[in-house]
Parts: sequence; structure tokens; C-alpha cells
Amino acid sequence: MAFNRKQKLRDNIEAIRTAFILDRENRTATTEERAILQRYCGFGGLKCILNPAKELTDAVRWAKSDLELFAPTVELHRLIRENSKDETEYKRFVDSLKASVLTAFYTPKEITDTIADVLHDKKVRPNLVLEPSAGMGAFIGSVLSDNPQAEVMAFEKDLLTGKMLGHLYPQQKIRTEGFEKIEKPFLNRFDLAISNIPFGDIAVFDPEYANGSVFKKIAARKVHTYFFLKGLDAVRDGGIVAFITSQGVLNSTKTSVRNELFSQANLVSAIRLPNNLFTDNAGTEVGSDLIVLQKNLSKKEMSQDERLMTVIQTDTKTALTDNAYFIHHPERIVHTMAKLDTDPYGKPAMVYLHEGKAAGHRRGFAPYARRGFPLQACHALVFGFNPAGRNGRKSCRSK
Repeated sequence: MAFNRKQKLRDNIEAIRTAFILDRENRTATTEERAILQRYCGFGGLKCILNPAKELTDAVRWAKSDLELFAPTVELHRLIRENSKDETEYKRFVDSLKASVLTAFYTPKEITDTIADVLHDKKVRPNLVLEPSAGMGAFIGSVLSDNPQAEVMAFEKDLLTGKMLGHLYPQQKIRTEGFEKIEKPFLNRFDLAISNIPFGDIAVFDPEYANGSVFKKIAARKVHTYFFLKGLDAVRDGGIVAFITSQGVLNSTKTSVRNELFSQANLVSAIRLPNNLFTDNAGTEVGSDLIVLQKNLSKKEMSQDERLMTVIQTDTKTALTDNAYFIHHPERIVHTMAKLDTDPYGKPAMVYLHEGKAAGHRRGFAPYARRGFPLQACHALVFGFNPAGRNGRKSCRSK
């Protein structure tokens, strides 16, 4: 289904209205209200909501292509203002909207279900699950569908999204704050950390990293590299980190963070996902990777594929620089079409598209995942078929 800005905005308004009603009435959402909340998708692709929309005369400052969204944007701001206890809280909600425009590209359910199903098929039964950037909880829902008894701790920095997430999963630990707020007692604890993590040249302030090793200081300069190292900090030895992230983690020419990752974790799988994966949800094309790691504190050396992961080289076929792993393993790139184009920053890049986008992606993706390609589930998810894990380490299943 094509990205419909007007419908997405309407869905978001009704979800926010429902969350405010539940807050006011202090009750649990009904089945119908849950369905309304679940249609919330953030404001990625709806930048026009940041335009002036207080008075009717503000419409003259809007682009003609956005005018159909003027009235619902006025309604959105009125709804939030009427449900804010004061101007300070209203401004916090508006800041939440602004952040959502820049960062909210929620993962299609077809993808989260596929990843959770593969883990479940390999007999992964995590009792303690961490979602460090939960959005509207797509991964939470998929994991709980396969493991209803799991306990989830989820972080969601966005104020509006966190409010709705709490109503969708009232039995779980939902924290409306940044992942950097996780306390030391929760480190080295989780069986599984799973998420579509934020990306960008956004620094994260974490005192432990600010005063830590050179690798931690470098990692904290970019939110996506920080999430990977902190995610590994949070899982126990033998635990799994499965993150969807921007290509910036593997394509960065600065290799120190990747070297640090593979000094304490084994590569389980790495898949380059189609650029049109988020088109239906957010009207954008962005390059992303699925990276799955298993924490291994007794690790002595890197595997051949892990060494490839730390190298950036020129692809002789395209004359573009890329992570050496994908140059040597083109079968790990999920696509039905590839073309030479530009990335979001205007630089030359290969753009990979999959016919059918998220739905088609899952149809083509899941059967291979279950027999080992492209997720390498049968071979690489070693904790799935070996209860002791590799080299006798603990499996992902909690005791």
C-alpha cells in the first residue's frame, strides 16, 4: 500500500486522542482502542506538521502540495494543547512531534514477525527482553506472540509514542526516556536485545561512555554505534543482539567500533535490507542492515567473515566503496532490483529495492530464513540448536 500522508495523519490524531482519553479515565484500553493505538506510526514523512498552524491565515505560508494537511494539523495541535496541563507540557509534546518527524520510521510488522519467528523456530526462548528504541512496539508484539511469558523492558524517548506504548503493553516495563538511562543493575542481564535502533550523527551522553575507553568515547558520538555497544553491555554472556540499523554502522570508514564489537561478540548474521523497506510506513527510502550478534566474553579471535566486516573496500563491479562482507557475500543483500543512485546525503550509492516492499520482502525472505539463507538461522544461530551454545557457553534460554 502506498504511503498515504492524509490517512497516516488521521490515524495518528485518533491514536493520540485515544491515549489522552485513557489517561484521563485511568483505565486499560479496549480491543477497539488498542486497534486505534496500533495504527499510530509517528510523523516521519509528515514534516508539514511543523509549519505554523495556529490561525487560518497561517495556511498562506504552506506549500500548495501540503494544504490538504493544514486542517488536520490544526486539529492535532488543538488536541495536544487541550490535553496539556500547561504550556511547558504542550511544548514538550511539540518537541516530541519534531523529533518524530526526523526519526520515526517504524519497522513493518512483516519484518518483526519474521525475525521473531526465526528466533522461535531455532528454539530461542528469551525470558528477559530489552527493546532500547521501541517505537510503537512492533518487536515487542512479535516477541511476545512467540514467548508470552517473556518480560520486556522497553525504552522510548518520544513522549507521545511512549504514552501510547504504555497503554498497549501495560504489563511490561515501558520507560519513556532514552536508552542511555539504563542503570548498571540491568547490564549483563538480558537474553535478547532486539530493535530498529535510531541512526545519525547524534551524540549520546552516557557518563560511563564519556569517561570510558577510547572505543566507547568514539561510539557515543553517533547514536547507532552507541546502541550497538550499549546493547552488548546489556545482554548476558551468550545473549543475542539483533538490531536493524542504518548502513552507517557497517559502511563507516572508521573501523574501531566494529573491531570492538567483534572483540566481545560473534557475528551471527548480517543482511542488507531493501531501501524501500519503510516506504509504506514513512514514505521514505533508506538503506538499512539487520545485524545479529551473540555476546562472547571468552572470545579469542575473529572469524573470516568478522574480519571482512571491519574492512571497507572498493567494489570492482560498481567502483563504489562498501563493507567488504557484502562485496564477498552479495547473496546477503535482499533485493529484486539494484540500481546505481544516490544515498540520502547525495553521495553515489547502490540502491536495492524489493518488489512488494515489506509484504513481498517477507514472502521472499521467510522461507530462506528458516533453512538458513539469508539469516543463516540453521548454521549461525548456534544457541538455537546447541543448548550449551558455542564452546560450551550458555544458550540464549534463561535458567
